[in-house]
Amino acid sequence: MKPPAIAIDGPAASGKSTVAKLVAKELGYTFINTGAMYRAIAWYLAQQGVTPAQREKIAEMLPIMPLDFGKEGTVSTVLCAGKRLESELTEPVVNDRVSLVAAIPEVRAFLLHKQRKYNESEAVVMEGRDIGTVVFPDTPFKYFVTASEEVRAARRAAQGLTDSISERDKNDRERACSPLTRAADARVIDTSDMSIEQVVAEIVNDIKAKTQTLA
Repeated sequence: MKPPAIAIDGPAASGKSTVAKLVAKELGYTFINTGAMYRAIAWYLAQQGVTPAQREKIAEMLPIMPLDFGKEGTVSTVLCAGKRLESELTEPVVNDRVSLVAAIPEVRAFLLHKQRKYNESEAVVMEGRDIGTVVFPDTPFKYFVTASEEVRAARRAAQGLTDSISERDKNDRERACSPLTRAADARVIDTSDMSIEQVVAEIVNDIKAKTQTLA
């Protein structure tokens, strides 16, 4: 039987990355941050002086980018030429361009295979914007984590990030390739007035209940 895949989707600053990481820890699964994968490509392109508008050039570069999508322990990692990318992934140029880069069909197709590969031999908790609709459409474990725009903007500000939440939302919803859409069978969790602990508990309890039902 294939290992389970937990899909946690949602808009920017909804808390999905933190929640996904803690859910994975609670269940003993591997946490996969797909946002970091798109950010790594956006960062690398910026380093090479390539803009999101240069789609053909980007498609040519994808197979030869010195990026490695692996994991350390039970957490996914992104390396460039052997160096782990961390603060680089939240640089202003990355924040400004990641939605545009993520809208490029060739980029999404390139990463889709790598994202699914994580689940070939182990259980994963994967967060993003199209995990339940595109990456793992057949998983019974789908969650859409959201919050009000005001709350999400405050969270970004607390992180020292200044990109526009409304603009990010617009780009994510309106892109032609894999737009941000809640899967019809996803459980919606509004985190606006919830603690991280409450959100994690709700998801973990739901997963355990569904696992028993499916057994």
